[in-house]
Amino acid sequence: MANLEISNSSKAEKGRPKKAAPKVDLTAMVDLMFLLTTFFMLTTTLSELKAADISKPVPNDVKGPYPASRTMTILLGKNGQAAYYMGETEKAKLETCNLSQIESKITANKLVAAKRHANKPEKFMMVIIKPTKAATYKDFIDVIDEMKIAAIKSYAIDDENISAKEIDFMKLKGI
Repeated sequence: MANLEISNSSKAEKGRPKKAAPKVDLTAMVDLMFLLTTFFMLTTTLSELKAADISKPVPNDVKGPYPASRTMTILLGKNGQAAYYMGETEKAKLETCNLSQIESKITANKLVAAKRHANKPEKFMMVIIKPTKAATYKDFIDVIDEMKIAAIKSYAIDDENISAKEIDFMKLKGI
């Protein structure tokens, strides 16, 4: 432990040098500090970053059209609004909803696609997310989170191929 050396007399005698101030030996304290630091470093776990994996496919990698019977398209608009539909754009009935309701819409369409294909695991629902220029980054990330929550195995991001019908519908609804 720490040693404290104190002189017996406070007066210096004639001919003798004055005694130095008391000294504290902190070697044991430093050793204890290193032991505690090492202990806490080895026993704690570092938190892992939780980031969404987002990657856009190279245009040449996309092979053929998506199966219309099990494909849902979500168009992100302004003010937390979205439009969605199942199947092909030309034949689809577009509907709108708030982003807070999008999880229930995804789940409902997932059940419809599963019934249509007799619950075959290889016939899972696919989602195409189309963020418009009016959409916010927060809304985009919220929809990506909903894909994870709803356990959607395959989803794509397509911000380049928004059809004229989709644009007209978004303008009509003010999204």
